[in-house]
Amino acid sequence: MEVTRVLGIEGTAWAASAAVYEESTAELFIETDAYQPESGGIHPREAAEHMRTAIPAVVETALEAAQGPIDAVAFSRGPGLGPCLRIVGTAARTLAGRLDVPLVGVNHMIAHLEIGRQRSGFDSPICLNASGANAHVLGFRNDRYRVLGETMDTGVGNAIDKFTRHVGWTHPGGPKVERAAQDGEYVDLPYVVKGMDFSFSGIMSAAKDAFDDGVPVEDVSYALQENIFAMLTEVAERALSLTGRDELVLGGGVGQNKRLREMLEEMTSQRDAELYAPQPELLRDNAGMIAALGATMLEAGDTLPIAESPINPDFRPDQVPVTWRSGSVETSAPATAEFAGAEAVVEFDGDRVRKIRQPKTYRHPTLDERLRRERTIQEVRLTHEARSLGVPTPLIRDVDLAETTIDFERVGDTDLRDALDPDRVATVGAYLAKIHGAGFVHGDPTVRNVRIRTDSDGPETVLIDFGLGYTTDDVEDYAMDLHVFEQSLAGTADNPVTLSAAAEERYTETGDEAVLERLREIEGRGRYQ
Repeated sequence: MEVTRVLGIEGTAWAASAAVYEESTAELFIETDAYQPESGGIHPREAAEHMRTAIPAVVETALEAAQGPIDAVAFSRGPGLGPCLRIVGTAARTLAGRLDVPLVGVNHMIAHLEIGRQRSGFDSPICLNASGANAHVLGFRNDRYRVLGETMDTGVGNAIDKFTRHVGWTHPGGPKVERAAQDGEYVDLPYVVKGMDFSFSGIMSAAKDAFDDGVPVEDVSYALQENIFAMLTEVAERALSLTGRDELVLGGGVGQNKRLREMLEEMTSQRDAELYAPQPELLRDNAGMIAALGATMLEAGDTLPIAESPINPDFRPDQVPVTWRSGSVETSAPATAEFAGAEAVVEFDGDRVRKIRQPKTYRHPTLDERLRRERTIQEVRLTHEARSLGVPTPLIRDVDLAETTIDFERVGDTDLRDALDPDRVATVGAYLAKIHGAGFVHGDPTVRNVRIRTDSDGPETVLIDFGLGYTTDDVEDYAMDLHVFEQSLAGTADNPVTLSAAAEERYTETGDEAVLERLREIEGRGRYQ
């Protein structure tokens, strides 16, 4: 249908917001009244009370600013705090009924991403969402946004807020950490990346302990930013490498942080990729993104009957059928002479491959040097160890630890990403079971880190790139290894469910059933499962 003007209402947590989107000009009018707790973090009941009084006022202001009649009402259906969402949903249904216009239910997280995609003009970007309650990397494939990586515990903004509450700072904590970091120096804190997933609980505990031990709050704040934002930047780069894309969109309120944007700009520049970050008022929670996506969904006919429009506090982005666009995150094979992976530059020379872990200039030099050295050592050790177990890996020809460079035998002529089939995927499941049985993990078993031989010279399926691997006897770590592999299938395959089932079936032939039980548990820990 022809769309002219959409009213959007947002109220998932902090921001009571209403906006009017004028399709003919793509202009937005946004009115927001944010909840501010007197102390500590968000109190759901207080936030809901704020919504109850603020939503009618911001809606009235937005309607007064509208330059004509409203053609639809869009609202944030979830994810978010149930008490807040119910107030927003009731207001939207009431208005849609009173105005006799369609009702559109919008996923809050997809709205964060779509406003950037629409305004950037990008075709099919990778999306990094860094907000209070969330942190994830998504790519579009087969009519849905697929989660390529995400936090396995808390959202990035909430993680930072936990530290600032510990030191006695009021909400919001992010801007205070950003200011304090300007006078800080780097101190060592944990850095946890598992494939394209990440965890903030360890770094938060270490930051609190450092502060309690007398480390200046400025230094802890500086190191928090350096490590957390480097983790987000690294997984975004891994997603670009996995999918072969060269466009990145930033979404979420934490995206307002200058240091995070600097890191992402540096990373994308090094990769000859492009970054788009919306202006601050469209990064933080706002109704403008709800109204804009609502207009797009309305045009696609994606509306809700009022009687069938319940809120969904646990509304994950990968649950949403994307009716307003088609296609996938496309993949492309690397150049034959050299290509830039997420972890290193890889040079091909005849039957040899040189892997060079060049400095990542977006990371603090101390952190970068530590990670490059540790990962080079681990890759050499675990590549050899896996090979000794009968798992096909490339032979190591030479190692230069000072230059963090490894020379390998060249194996295969394509990645598993570009040659997916159930038998090859099942073989990876068997290989993972074997190395887990020996007490270590691959760390990053994505479809880019499996090489395929299409001739008859040796085993067809070969594991590479053990740089994120480590020794462990924890079933959680083994399950995370499988989780990373299956997420990479979800982001690149047309039939990921079938392929994942093949990997798991082969894994159980020699692996521990408890690992698959833990895998199901891990899958339920993703945000809003």
